[in-house]
Formats: sequence, C-alpha cells, structure tokens
Amino acid sequence: MSKEITNRSEDYSAWYTDIVKKAGLADHSAVRGCMVIKPYGFGIWEKIRDQLDFMFKETGHVNAYFPLFIPKSFLSKEAEHVEGFAKECAVVTHHRLMNDPNGNGVVVDPTSKLEEELIVRPTSETIIWNTYKDWISSYRDLPLLINQWANVVRWEMRTRLFLRTAEFLWQEGHTAHATKDEAVSETRLILDLYAEFAEEYMAMPVIKGVKTPNERFAGAIDTYTIEALMQDGKALQAGTSHFLGQNFAKAFNVTFLDENQKRDFVWATSWGVSTRLMGGLIMTHSDDSGFVVPPKLASLHVIIIPIPKPDEAIDEVALKIIAALKAKGIIAKYDTDRKKRPGFKFAEYELKGIPVRLGIGKRDLEKNQIEVARRDTKEKYSQAIDGIEDHIEQLLVDIQDNLFNRAKKFRDDRISKADTIEEFKEILDTKAGFVLAHWDGTTESEVKIKELTKATIRCIPIDNEQEDGKCILTGKPSTQRVLFARSY
Repeated sequence: MSKEITNRSEDYSAWYTDIVKKAGLADHSAVRGCMVIKPYGFGIWEKIRDQLDFMFKETGHVNAYFPLFIPKSFLSKEAEHVEGFAKECAVVTHHRLMNDPNGNGVVVDPTSKLEEELIVRPTSETIIWNTYKDWISSYRDLPLLINQWANVVRWEMRTRLFLRTAEFLWQEGHTAHATKDEAVSETRLILDLYAEFAEEYMAMPVIKGVKTPNERFAGAIDTYTIEALMQDGKALQAGTSHFLGQNFAKAFNVTFLDENQKRDFVWATSWGVSTRLMGGLIMTHSDDSGFVVPPKLASLHVIIIPIPKPDEAIDEVALKIIAALKAKGIIAKYDTDRKKRPGFKFAEYELKGIPVRLGIGKRDLEKNQIEVARRDTKEKYSQAIDGIEDHIEQLLVDIQDNLFNRAKKFRDDRISKADTIEEFKEILDTKAGFVLAHWDGTTESEVKIKELTKATIRCIPIDNEQEDGKCILTGKPSTQRVLFARSY
C-alpha cells in the first residue's frame, strides 16, 4: 500500500493528498472547495474537539451556539473587520426556488429576493456582539466566557484538504471583560492552552508569538499565534487568540455599569482553532508509508491481527488482551476479517497510522508471547503475553514522547539566523524552515520582503531576546529578530 503513496521528496503536495485520501481521513466533495471528512478522520477530529472542550471548560468557559447567517449590515459596523473578510464571503440573496417554466429543473424565484442579504458566517464576532448587547448591562454580568463549535465558510480560491477549504469545522471563543487587563490575560491564557494542547496531545512543537499589524486578525488590537513547522520546511499557523480591545463593543454599543456606577464599553477577545489542525498532524508526523497519529489523539490505539487467520485459541487470547487494555482506557480492535491476508492487514493499519500492532500466531501462543510492532519507529519484537497491557500502556507513552521529541529536533535543526537579505534567501531556498532576522518594524518592509522571498513574518516570539541589529532589507536599526518562514 505504501507504494501507492507519492514519496515526500518527489512531490510533497501529492504525498500529503495521498495520505489524506488513502488513509481514509477525508475526500473531495461534489461542492467545489469543500471536503467530506470520513469516519476515521472525523474520529480523530472528535478526539481533538473533546480534549480542547474539556480544557476550555476547566478554565471556566461554556458552550453556546449562534446563527449560521449574519445580516450584511452587521459586517459594516466594524470597518477593519469587513475589509478583512469581504472577499471571502458567501452571500444569500434569495430564500426560495421554483420550477423553471421552461422545464429546465429549478431556478431561483425572482420574487423571493431578501430585503437584506445574509452572509454565511466567515466568523461570528458581529452576530455574537450584537447578541451580547442584550446580555450585558452590569459588571455582575462579566466576564462572559463563551465558546461555540461550528462550521464557517470562507470562499477560498485555492483549496487543499484540511489545510484550506471553503467550509471547515472549528471552535471560536468570544469573551467579554470589565477591564483591559482581564481581556489581555484571557487572550494569553488561551494562547498557552493552545500551545499546551499542540505539544502535549498533538506532539507538535510550537512557537508562541504576536502577529505584526499587517498579519493580525481584522478588527483586533493584537493577535497571538502558535506557529509550527511542517516537514517541508513551511510554517503552519496552528491557532490564534485575539485581543479585540473595545472595537466590537463600540461597534455594537455593548456597555456595562461598573462597580462605581460608571458606564463603559466592555473589553473583548476571540480565539479559535480548526480542522486545519488535522493537516498539521499529518504533516508533522507522517512518513512515506502513510499516516502517523500520536496515541493521545488516536481513535484506535492497538490493532490485533491473527496469523494466519482467527481460530478459537487465538480468539480467546485476543479478547482477554482487549479486555485488559480497555480497563486501562486503551482502545483495541481484533481484526477477524478472513478475506484479507495478514500482510495486507499489516500494510493497511500501517497506512492508517495505528500506534501499535500486535500479531498472534499458534507458535506465539506456544511460547506465551506476542509480536509487537510500533508505528513510529517500525520496530518489531516479541513480548510476553502475561502483563502485555502494562507494557502497551508504557509503550504508548513512549511513542507519544518520541513523536514530540523527533518533531522538536526537526524544528530546532531548522531554525536559522540571517543578517542580510542574500543570506535570508539562501536559507529559504536551501534549508527552509524558520529564519530569525532583523526587521525595521514597517509594513512597507514586511510586504517587500514577502514580495522578494515569499516569506512572511510568522510572529514576534513572546520570549524574544533584545538584540541590536539592522533590518535585512533596509539596514535601519532593529532591537530584536522576528520569525520568518514560507507558510501555508
């Protein structure tokens, strides 16, 4: 099966698409730019969703749901916001179809034109803040910490499964606070939560930072980001958290009476991650044999394969192992399909990235042992059946740690410094990865560097050290290096 996957070194884009499709994660749909998330892929998304949802609720957030449709006039109330999303909006203009009088199927009923067009939600700040004005009147109503799990539509011209689609799934948090400090703290709290999730569960190392004004979210005062490095040396923005100041509160007149009975506008944040994380998961860990999934996000941890086929003795042992693993919270499956040979099954589950494979044959039973194969290193060895559940429990921990450490070494080995534009270009063209370089702080220089190199400022790292230098483009003074990369 691995022969069906394009080699990464030959065509990285084709390799990625092959894994998404052949591992059964997603497929293209009949709707241009949209995808079908298949059961196996959706199972992993559910693990991502459920863990993040738990972490949000642990920090005091609650879930709600807001409409898919947004009145066009709402988007006009925050100037930067509408400018940022106007070119990506899908617009509903009519509410009814009718049979074509000429007999050519159905057509839009011209008499059903909406009085005001509706925008299919590209993000929900406007509809939510229009609602919050009815929910907030006093400091006693704050903070308001709400998240929603939803779909959004952004009319992308160039799409790629999971990474950039016209419709995608995500969560979006929208919070309201009495003070600026509380809102900034919330923004940073969520940034740290995203980073913790990416590293602890996705085994994907990230760099935390703040976006430049040119790259920040439309309508935000500050945008914080986590940036990851994929195996082709390109960066992936994996999650963002925005400090919105009072911009949306002013646009929708959301005010409150403070403890001194003084009326003021509330302070806001928004933040989100999407099914783009699935793309990041694939490109961080997978190889030329297929998908590799970290155990903490695997919808199936262990596959047990009888060799050469099921029989009563093997069945009995397999079922006992599954029960012992289940008691430890480990999800295991016994493949009893007689239509497929063991070799085919080995390749199939390797392609799907199942963390651990167990093979049981009659000779293994005679020796009271079982063959163990780990997906991350492809190592195979024999292990005693007695106590196998304890061994696998630790093995899954080891696989999770190894995937993170391997990805971190890959990332760290590809963080370079450049002091001139020539050196900058050479690194991007040969080594790729992240490049730390001085920038003079102007949008003009940022845009010009992108035009010359196709690299953008991914972020100004939060833990940045002060260092006097000169902008690689203009030679003007700079006090710190910022993080550049070509990106998705």
